[in-house]
This record gives sequence, C-alpha cells and structure tokens, in this order.
Amino acid sequence: MTEARISPNAFWGPLDPSADAGYDDDRPKRKGFFTDTSICIGCKACEVACKEWNDVPSDHFDMTGTSYDNSHSLNANQWRHVAFIEQPVRPKQTVDLGMPGRAPAYVPGLPATGADPDPVGAGAPAPIDTSDLLGSMLAEAPGSDGGSASADSMDFRWLMSSDVCKHCTHAACLDVCPTGSLMRSEFGTVVVQDDICNGCGYCVAACPYGVIERRRGPDGHKNVGIAQKCTLCYDRLTAGQTPACAQSCPTQSIQFGDVEELRERAEARVAKLHEAGVMDARLYGNDPNDGVGGTGAFFLLLDEPEVYGFPPDPVVTTKDLPEMARKAATAAGVLLLGAAVSFLGRKP
Repeated sequence: MTEARISPNAFWGPLDPSADAGYDDDRPKRKGFFTDTSICIGCKACEVACKEWNDVPSDHFDMTGTSYDNSHSLNANQWRHVAFIEQPVRPKQTVDLGMPGRAPAYVPGLPATGADPDPVGAGAPAPIDTSDLLGSMLAEAPGSDGGSASADSMDFRWLMSSDVCKHCTHAACLDVCPTGSLMRSEFGTVVVQDDICNGCGYCVAACPYGVIERRRGPDGHKNVGIAQKCTLCYDRLTAGQTPACAQSCPTQSIQFGDVEELRERAEARVAKLHEAGVMDARLYGNDPNDGVGGTGAFFLLLDEPEVYGFPPDPVVTTKDLPEMARKAATAAGVLLLGAAVSFLGRKP
C-alpha cells in the first residue's frame, strides 16, 4: 500500500475506491455483488449462510403479523436481509374480442349471444355466469360510472430482494470514523475492524442507507456495543473464495465478481427483461455518477426503489465537508480581521 493520494473526486463523483485509498497498481479488481431480484425466491439461504460463516447471532426472528418476513431488516445481527414486499395488485384487464364461447351471458344494451334475449323478464338483465372466466372479469370490472373495482378483484404479488451493505464508492461511514476502525480494503470494500472500533456510533448516523448499527445483544456474544455490518466476507476474499451468501444462493440471484463485469452483466439482464416485456426492470446503485459514486453492491429491481425500502436518490453525507470547511475558514478569517481592526482602532 503506497502513500494515500487525494483524488479530485475524493468526496464526490466516480473513482476507484481502492486506488483512492492508496493501494498499488497491482491491487485486485474491485469486487461486489449484483443482486437480480427478478429471480430471488425468498428462501433466505443467504441469511443463514452469512450468519453461519460470520458468527452473527441468530435472534429476533419474531413474526410481525403483517408479513411472512421474520428477519425484519438489516441490522447489527442481520448482515443479509431478504425483504418480502407483499403488495395488492389489480389483475390486468383483457379485451373482449367477441370469440365464440367466451362471450358473457349478458352485456348491458345487447342481447345475450345465442340465447333468449330476455330470459328472466322484460328489461331484466340475465345473471352473469361467474363460472365463465370473462364473465367473472366483467362482474369484477369497474362500473360504467368510472368507479373503482371491488376489493374482491385485488390480486397479490411478492417482490423479494436480498439486501446488504452497499460498499459505497464514497463511504460516509468510513469518512467519519475517528479511530480508523472502518477501512477500505484492497478489494474496494468497506470493512469494520472489530478490535479498533470504540462504539462511538458516528458511522451509524452517516450511512445514507441505514445499514450499519452497533450490536446491542445478545448478552455474552462477541462484539456487543461496536459497529457491525457486512464485510463482503473479507476473510474469504483473501483466500480466493466467494462470499458465503453468493455461494449459497440456489438461483444465482446474488452474483459475485468484478464490479465492472457485474455492471455489464446487469445491463444485459435489464435489456433482456425489457425485450420480454418487463418494462419495470431497472438497476439501482450501478451508476458511478449517482450520489455515492455508485455502489459495490447493486440491484436489479422490478419497481421503484422506495417499494424495496431504498432511498431513491442517496447522497454521501460527507459530500459537503469541503464546502463547510471553506465557510468555517472564511468565518474565522472575518472574526480575526474584526478583532484586529477593533484592537488597532481603540483609543490610547
């Protein structure tokens, strides 16, 4: 590791984080995760593997009563979290093409096809045969007055996403750490050194994603009171191994590798989904020009980031430090000048 150099984009913009931290040119390529949520099945194998390998306590698995997700969120004891986003959705409306055998028993204003036009009585509509698919849809469709569909017409969908520390290009947690416990590794990841952390909690407030947290328990477990988060299995990387979560993923929803190669793979995947008509597919965290300079762990989502609990436009919280320093220096200079004028202008 050579002497650290200050990059023009030290606080903002695209850069190679490990090079910015002073690693030599023979450093390994930046490593990260690409999580394709379109093929996540919510098995939570990644959570189990993470806990097993990193000796993360297994606690707080209570059901909330509002979701099948029993691990709730990322925290000091949950370095991987498979979020279940359970949403009511309306079934897509179809168009009646007038195909034989698919017409409803009765359509207002028209006689029933191939039947008595008024089987019940003069002017009375025939009952809709709800055993017929199209008839059922018409029974649940919005009324002619433009009103909404009934609650019975609502369907349900699950979005699943394995969330983790983003290993930001510009990591505010690392910037504010007063002890140097948080460090940038040669792989471009952000790692907590447990034996140096003093538990001040500055990093907790600095993280724009709410990932890092101080461990509060269980009593007797190691590292209680100090900051904890995903290390991207730093010990496994140094041994040339794949992180435990990616290794255990049965659908390859979590993909590990060189960040630049993963970005290309992610863009190709989005293009393929768009060709298949999944136009809501989008990437999150892959843009080096976003508010944190891009992330080492990024995602393919099937809805807006807010739906998954992600901030839509995250910004590194230390971005304004240089400007704040300049303003503080200006204010100090003005005060010093005022004091000097006051001293020189006083009467003998």
